[in-house]
Amino acid sequence: MIAVVTVLLAFPLGYLLRSHLAANVAYAIAYLWAFTFQTLYLTLSSFGGDESAFSKNEFPLSYGLVAAAIFAVGFGLVSLGHRLGARRTERVPS
Repeated sequence: MIAVVTVLLAFPLGYLLRSHLAANVAYAIAYLWAFTFQTLYLTLSSFGGDESAFSKNEFPLSYGLVAAAIFAVGFGLVSLGHRLGARRTERVPS
């Protein structure tokens, strides 16, 4: 779910919003909502006996590292979108 939010929102937010800060904040809010929802979903399913996401006796460090990497890639996509959007709105002197 966090990867889907990153792919669908990060670049368009950077491209369409003029403020880089506003694009980053909007992406962070959307990502963190999805991260919370996804973590709760996986945690509740692990309480039910499903150990495909989290093992009972192991700290899910790899889950956190992958989530942090996806978060960082999203900020990179926001920056790329902002850079391309700024070029689009730049006026060419005649």
